[in-house]
Amino acid sequence: MSRFRALLNATKKALTWSAEDLMPPTERYIFSFNSKEQLKKWHLYSDSEYGGLSSASLEIKESEKGLSGVFSGNLSLDVSNDSKWKISRSGFCGMRSKKFDGFIDLDSYDTVALKVKGDGRCYISTIYTENWVNSPGQEEDNSWQSFVFVPKDNWYIAKIPLARYLPTWRGNVIDAELEMNPSRIVGMSLSVNAEGGVPGARTGPGDFQVEIDWIKALRTE
Repeated sequence: MSRFRALLNATKKALTWSAEDLMPPTERYIFSFNSKEQLKKWHLYSDSEYGGLSSASLEIKESEKGLSGVFSGNLSLDVSNDSKWKISRSGFCGMRSKKFDGFIDLDSYDTVALKVKGDGRCYISTIYTENWVNSPGQEEDNSWQSFVFVPKDNWYIAKIPLARYLPTWRGNVIDAELEMNPSRIVGMSLSVNAEGGVPGARTGPGDFQVEIDWIKALRTE
């Protein structure tokens, strides 16, 4: 009799499951900068690869809140005299995650959030997805970008709806009606340019520094 009652209760519970019971959590950690091991998930890039003179570093340091990542460096508009590249501009640095083992599925989420503490500059958040745009000659991952203004000196949680990310090709917005596939994300990056950004943000060559606590996916709707 007890087995029958247990089976009956389990059946009732199964029949009362709702869609909410099947949904993933309302937030999901993507990166957490709480140990030096996390640095192995990233690599740096800058205009120095093309003859520019900017430089960047990424390290883990202890702050008032504990451990956090620090992306910092110097932005230069100058170009090396012996550069083999014919570049028209310099002044950029970035940190890009190494390609995920497969991909991550954020189809159940609508927002990317970053807990950051910065210098008043505007940064660029990039999401890389498995190639499905098929632009002529494009074999790289698709990239989707959005500006992130980071206020100076105080911790701040920047929330960027996925719908705000624009399709780009080598830093330029693609003039086409395209939609991101959030179920096939293969990597992310955070970068900074000496010029451009949102009104009121600090611009120009010189030092930059942003601390990063974590990057999450949120479901806000």
